[in-house]
Amino acid sequence: MATAVQTNNLSIGYNENLLFENLNLSIPRGEISVFVGSNGCGKSTLLRSIARLLKPQEGSILLEGKEVHKLSSREVAKKMGILPQSPVSPEGLTVHDLVKQGRYPHQSWLKRWTEEDTEKVEAAMKATRVDEFRDKPVDELSGGQRQRAWIAMTLAQDTDIILLDEPTTYLDMTHQIEILDLLFELNEVHGRTIIMVLHDLNLASRYAHNIIAIKDGAVFGQGTPENVINCDLVRSVFGMECQVSKDPLFGTPHCVPFGRGRCIVPELRQAKSGA
Repeated sequence: MATAVQTNNLSIGYNENLLFENLNLSIPRGEISVFVGSNGCGKSTLLRSIARLLKPQEGSILLEGKEVHKLSSREVAKKMGILPQSPVSPEGLTVHDLVKQGRYPHQSWLKRWTEEDTEKVEAAMKATRVDEFRDKPVDELSGGQRQRAWIAMTLAQDTDIILLDEPTTYLDMTHQIEILDLLFELNEVHGRTIIMVLHDLNLASRYAHNIIAIKDGAVFGQGTPENVINCDLVRSVFGMECQVSKDPLFGTPHCVPFGRGRCIVPELRQAKSGA
């Protein structure tokens, strides 16, 4: 399997606080890879570093075999698009104008807007199904529509690799599935490499080919959800007891956390009460 992104002895953090030290990680090309881990473990920081938004203190990050921090911003933007967590657009900016921003890396004083740019923008809006409200201000859209518009902008960059930091945050269940289905389609049909952070283990297991579990500045486990997600990992990474079974619809791992709450199964209710 070809590698899209690789880290070599990577150390990153803020000031004296190192979140990762000597991290070696390989992320496959053409797959959906998902970072999971407890709050504050550094998932978003690692994604920012891969995207060249945070410079390593030690080590290197290779993008398709080239050290990302030795490439220009324009070169990186032609190869890799990133959608940060909860992006905000200028007030009144329309969907069409937002998506057009994705073509910025392909513009220069020698190369102005072309028919190809128009085609890429239209294709991105069609793929994300935002073309129907192209002239509507982004800040007037619903949460799911707004997120699709931002993904359209990222798609318009026409990069082989797309990074997303918690793309389903603040979305209801319907819109979470809508966004993840879209990303799955982009991978399945268009061969895009998707690297993202998700909090929901069950959705991560359903959509990811490759799970990367982070704990204490290291990769605790990596591989297919079927090989990685189990009770021991959830206990170690999240400090939570759970039961892991097969998703009845997809056959992927399905995590049911222990805890308090109504229990309508008599046998389980007796066990919880110590009877």
